[in-house]
Amino acid sequence: MVFAAPGEALTRAEELLGADPSPLHASVAHQVIGIWQRDFGDTRLALAHLRRARDLAARAESAEREADVLATLGVALVHAGRTRAGLEAFERGVARGSGHTRARVLYRRAYVWWVLGRHGEALEDVRRAIPVLRQVDDVIWTARALTLRATVHLALGSVERADADFTAAEALWDTTGQEHDKADAVESRGLAAFRSGDVPAALRLLDEAAERYAKLGTPTFMLTIRRCEVLMAAGLTTEALAEADAAVAALDGIGGQSTRKAELLLVAARAARLAGEPQTSLARAAVAVRLFAGQRRTWYETHARLVLLEARVATGRGSGRLVADAAAVAERLAAFGAPAAPEASLLAGRIALDLGWTADAERHLAVAARSRHGGPPLARMTGWAAQALRARAAGSARGVLEACRRGLDVLDDHRMTLGASELRARATAQGAELAALAQRASLVSGGPRRLLGWSERWRATVLSAPPTRPPADPVLLTAMTAFRELAARAEEARSDGGRPAPALEREQRRLEREIRSRTLHMRGEAPDDGDRFDVRRLLRRLGDDVRLVELAVLDGRVQVLLCGQGRVRRFEAGLLADAEAEAEHVQAGLRRLAHPGAEARLPLVEAAGARLQHLLLGPAAAHLGSGPVVVVPPGRLHRVPWALLPALRERVLSVSPSASSWLRARDTSPPPGGRQVLVRGPGLATGGAEITDLVQRYGAARTPAAGGGYEAPLGVPASAVGAGSAFVAAGPVPGGGPTVLEEDAARVPRVLRELDGAALAHIAAHGTFRADSPLFSSLRMADGPLIVHDFERLDRSPYRIILPCCDTARFASVGADELLGLVTALLPLGTAGVVACTAPVNDAAAVPLMLALHKGLDAGLSLAEALRDARASLPDDAVHQATGWAFTAFGAA
Repeated sequence: MVFAAPGEALTRAEELLGADPSPLHASVAHQVIGIWQRDFGDTRLALAHLRRARDLAARAESAEREADVLATLGVALVHAGRTRAGLEAFERGVARGSGHTRARVLYRRAYVWWVLGRHGEALEDVRRAIPVLRQVDDVIWTARALTLRATVHLALGSVERADADFTAAEALWDTTGQEHDKADAVESRGLAAFRSGDVPAALRLLDEAAERYAKLGTPTFMLTIRRCEVLMAAGLTTEALAEADAAVAALDGIGGQSTRKAELLLVAARAARLAGEPQTSLARAAVAVRLFAGQRRTWYETHARLVLLEARVATGRGSGRLVADAAAVAERLAAFGAPAAPEASLLAGRIALDLGWTADAERHLAVAARSRHGGPPLARMTGWAAQALRARAAGSARGVLEACRRGLDVLDDHRMTLGASELRARATAQGAELAALAQRASLVSGGPRRLLGWSERWRATVLSAPPTRPPADPVLLTAMTAFRELAARAEEARSDGGRPAPALEREQRRLEREIRSRTLHMRGEAPDDGDRFDVRRLLRRLGDDVRLVELAVLDGRVQVLLCGQGRVRRFEAGLLADAEAEAEHVQAGLRRLAHPGAEARLPLVEAAGARLQHLLLGPAAAHLGSGPVVVVPPGRLHRVPWALLPALRERVLSVSPSASSWLRARDTSPPPGGRQVLVRGPGLATGGAEITDLVQRYGAARTPAAGGGYEAPLGVPASAVGAGSAFVAAGPVPGGGPTVLEEDAARVPRVLRELDGAALAHIAAHGTFRADSPLFSSLRMADGPLIVHDFERLDRSPYRIILPCCDTARFASVGADELLGLVTALLPLGTAGVVACTAPVNDAAAVPLMLALHKGLDAGLSLAEALRDARASLPDDAVHQATGWAFTAFGAA
């Protein structure tokens, strides 16, 4: 019962001890309490109860009882870090037990061998136990043994054998009431899905296991370890580090298992290294190595030493000693049959290369490169990275490019199994080294065209295909509705001058986690077979007048690729770090200029724009011609207000995440009918003043409303159509006027329905950017936030979208060179052009800019052309100038 209903088992054991039981029965009760404390509580208390259970079994003169308790005690001692004493307890247990009892002891010793990383001994003991357990029809223990054997197979990389054992165990669990073991089976299937490369399935199964454990009220430290491994593979490294550190703190708080603490520290060290925190990684890995060594867990200790070496290299250290240490770790991992062995060989080869030891590097890299032909995607990528480094050392640019191409193809296939755009974006970090190697090789030997091709190969890839549409999941839809309602109530509490209720905010955060979790479970479509980027096609589409400026970053310096007039030219500009710092200064200046009284800062901001131009365009600024310019910046420069740069200030200017994205936007046809949608959200400082004029411009008129009365243009008072009339600011009016949504009609379900497939949408609504969770960035509607996850449910987002409020063009830069945010969510869904702002703006000054923008659109101009003319029409004062610079046209519509 202690695994089926742990709390009830503990209570009944304590009641039994209070009833003056016989030594035999008291031994059982103390063993149950010991198991509960070992797995869910304090290991010191567990050892005390288990020793008492052992002594009582001896008093009862029951050899079988004593053998069973010794096995439980052995597991507890090993988890407490006392490995020698634990193995000695097992020796006595195997000797004391016979038949069925000995088989159970052997199963538990096999578990301990697995904990210690001694997989051969684990398989041997479980092989001896399973036939006996089956012979006596012990369903529960047979299922446990099969689950353990599958887990050992996974540790050795034998996914097919593991699947067979997991399937057999699950069939047995379905015949029992062992709820804890059933949850463990689901968790194990999640691990198997992860090892086979199916990250969405792994996340779904691990979340299901967590729900099952929660119902039982049991801690989930092993589940946390496995979930963190999956999160790291998905690129969610900061999240994995936070979860691992929180679990370590919780484990310390209850005096929990030393073995689990060491494993959690190892996971935390790996996550910190991948998250770019090498000092944190060093600290966690050093403690993990010390704990594993004390626990005699050589398999785990070797893995921790690998992370320790990787962290040392990440801090800038490189020495012959590190090469030797990495080589020794690689040899030990290979002897264990550990899948991580190629990573250690790659590390040794990389350090040797940096030291100029080409012969040593070749030896280690050749070993690592063997993994490129088999195994899960990330293991194959390790092999292709090693092969690319071998080719670079041999001076073969062709070999480098071929290895990089093959490695990135593997990652492409892996990314397309991920349905969530966030996972697709973050997974690209795995290919960053390959992309950088290819770009360097192109720069040296291939000329500007090849560099452009490789820059595009790994830029904004998440936009290359629409994300998988969220499933019609009633739980997900219910959670999103509840989240929206809670967010609206919290916002109302804040706007009323009161403090939002902490309970509301806690529930809102819980719903966010649930929505995000269920979204990450989505599987992707089949691997993308779309068109590869073609430089010749780009040059044909640009023609003689348009220039496309793609900025690539190699070794920290900006390389300007100027495309147009049938050729690609390369110019070298400044350092990326300097440009980022200057862009932050510009952002601060624009924030101040958004308020009257800061006119004196205008020359400073303009001077910063000139410095930015020097850093980002360099000599290329003098070769832009006189026609339109498309800028394709790297993700880390997404906050640059490009219209501020002197060479771009009076041009038709658009920005695109990639040249491929710009080509797709150019080729996107507007939907038939030219339907227009105007939305005004609540609480705007100007009341969305431009909407009233836009209604008149686009010819809205009164139309009958449901239930009598009339639908009226936005801004027309109720008295204008007579007493008793009903007003609904919604619905396309006869004669082709716009759909207008405001007040109660501007609710998320209705807004989404009207936006789907529209030709033009103007959404005047408060924007909120969430740096911590970019896909919860939102526009405020009458019933709460309209979030990025909502837009992903559209069949086709509007062809053109205008977002006049602050924070609508902010992004999070993730992965290799990806952007997550509101604008980038729209581009793969059918939107060809967006106007949004990259800096805070003055709301009143934005109104005339928006009206002038629509005037240009009404005259047949593109968004970029209309925005250029709209800026020129503004008053020549600091506030209006800054407002114009803050807005950017994205795409090509």
